[in-house]
Amino acid sequence: MSRKTVFYIVFFIILVIGFYFTMSQLVPGFGKSKLEPIGRVLPFSFTNQDGRTVTENDVAGKVFVAEYFFTTCKSICPIMNGNMRKVYERFKNDSDFLILSHTSDPKNDSVSVLKKYADSLQVNTDKWIFLTGFKDSLYKQARYSYKIDDPNNNPINSEQDFIHSQFFSLVDKKGIVRNIYEGIQQSEVDKMIDEIELLLKEK
Repeated sequence: MSRKTVFYIVFFIILVIGFYFTMSQLVPGFGKSKLEPIGRVLPFSFTNQDGRTVTENDVAGKVFVAEYFFTTCKSICPIMNGNMRKVYERFKNDSDFLILSHTSDPKNDSVSVLKKYADSLQVNTDKWIFLTGFKDSLYKQARYSYKIDDPNNNPINSEQDFIHSQFFSLVDKKGIVRNIYEGIQQSEVDKMIDEIELLLKEK
């Protein structure tokens, strides 16, 4: 490769970087997510796999993904958390990103059960947090905060009520839900990863 060719390549790269920087300063929203807000995270208080309380204050200023699963699930949950593992690996070193995995089955998914499950995944539970709590509180959060289940699905008999949702909810640094994704579809998860990258750049 000639010196002239190298010069033109370097010049072009500098030109592109300069263009992107200039546009980001002059054009509001340039290079940012175009997703419209679809909800806001309501106050919550749940218990993590270590027995510690986690509230909305602990996720303030973070981009995070919320999901619902249960440890004895043999159908969609292993697929979802296999895909979530890819998200975790991508962002595990980013201090502004978290994953919140809520149990749909708090009756059986105690703190110790969630701890055992988290240990089996061999993940950093400061980054990927597993939560349990009161069933009605967990379900209200799924339906009214994260928008991953229709509130009208709530039956009269709470014992019969059960959320088995394949959706991931993406929340920005301001606690606003920005999009919902099919957690069992790799293309949707890849799309979510791209959106996480953009949201992490937002102030």
